Amino acid sequence: MKQIQNDSFPVAIIGGGPVGLATAAQLTKKGENFILFEAGKTIGSSVLEWGHVRMFSTWKYNIDKASKELLEHSGWLAPNENGLPTGKDLVDKYLHPLSSLPEIRENIMLNAKVVGVAKKGLNKLKTDQREDVPFEVYVEIDGEMKMFTAKAVIDSSGTWKSPNPSLSNGIWTKAEKQLKNHIHYGIPNVNQLEERYKNKTIMVVGSGHSAINSLLDFAKLKEKYSDTTVYWVIRKKHVSETYGGQEDDELQARGELGIKIQKLVESNQINVITPFYIRDLQENQGKISVFGELNKEEITLNHIDELVVSTGFRPDVTFLNEIRLNLDPAVESVEALAPLIDPNIHSCGTVRPHGEAELRQPEKNFYIVGMKSYGRAPTFLLATGYEQVRSVVDYLSGDLARAKEVHLDLPETGVCSSGIGNGTANSCCGPSPTPKSSNSSSCCG
Repeated sequence: MKQIQNDSFPVAIIGGGPVGLATAAQLTKKGENFILFEAGKTIGSSVLEWGHVRMFSTWKYNIDKASKELLEHSGWLAPNENGLPTGKDLVDKYLHPLSSLPEIRENIMLNAKVVGVAKKGLNKLKTDQREDVPFEVYVEIDGEMKMFTAKAVIDSSGTWKSPNPSLSNGIWTKAEKQLKNHIHYGIPNVNQLEERYKNKTIMVVGSGHSAINSLLDFAKLKEKYSDTTVYWVIRKKHVSETYGGQEDDELQARGELGIKIQKLVESNQINVITPFYIRDLQENQGKISVFGELNKEEITLNHIDELVVSTGFRPDVTFLNEIRLNLDPAVESVEALAPLIDPNIHSCGTVRPHGEAELRQPEKNFYIVGMKSYGRAPTFLLATGYEQVRSVVDYLSGDLARAKEVHLDLPETGVCSSGIGNGTANSCCGPSPTPKSSNSSSCCG
């Protein structure tokens, strides 16, 4: 039995990144009509913003199976599965060829920003006949508003465009916005921005892989320009908590990040400040003053020229105000996923396979997938998103049995928390009844 209604309408896909295009490929294989909205001027526009970064996940984990089948049918040759692509490689060698396939290309709209989603003629409050009417998707295309009707909506818009601020409490302040010309969110291309950063005092905020990548690049810059000063501000009790599984990590490149940053710290090439909680920023004669708390004492760090904020991302659901959603109040992930990915609970690579059943929302035939489904949790791997959308598309097309069969074989991180809130870690998680999963970032390594 078909699960989707209003079969004359397409499935709307929000976002033209890896998971959005995987959704398009899965729908194509099922013979389902779709329309994909990408806010950028090109497919994978967010990926290209970190295109200079080499991923720590190999091609093996970065190519969707359905997409690969369609591409190979067109004569495309897959990259070596053991190679490590950059973000630009991912777009040039995979996403662009996939989006250029005629059966997919004709259904893609670029420069198309989704600004609202609703049920036809009904606001969020109205329940009667809600499941029987299609979706209305409002899209701004080259400055003009258009409305599209869809039988289902799959939101794979990601979180890249919604970075967290520098303040430890997560609040955006007027001062931070005023200092935007001195702040970079994410991972700057230090090679291209050498003039901006050389011989400057730079503060990197954050303890994840994005921050580590930036620190490694700034260390190279410091070798070339000795007056460059680098501070690393983190909230962890001890810097060693950022080193990860190292040799025990099944993704070698991810483990090497921990090895490299440990050597950098121990050689005193960067100045580590931890545990430091940023309370406020102020502009001071063209430089930044950072106010915060270190070991429960209020201190001020002055004369910062540049701030690199790598404190993660958060989902933007403002355009979904008229859709009935079930999101975890803390993680802001799809609610069923929160216990599996909440970094307050664990950091092991033990996230069990999940699919349509876990991603299902109160609004029938509406799904949040990919990085956005994980909310604020920094624990996503592309292969996870590919299996998510495979399951969702199977369900929407009526293959309910296959939708329930979710399989993931993902690399272990080699490290896990040994308890809630104690800040300690073990080198391995020990025997686990759950399949392997990942504790890695969606984009950078």
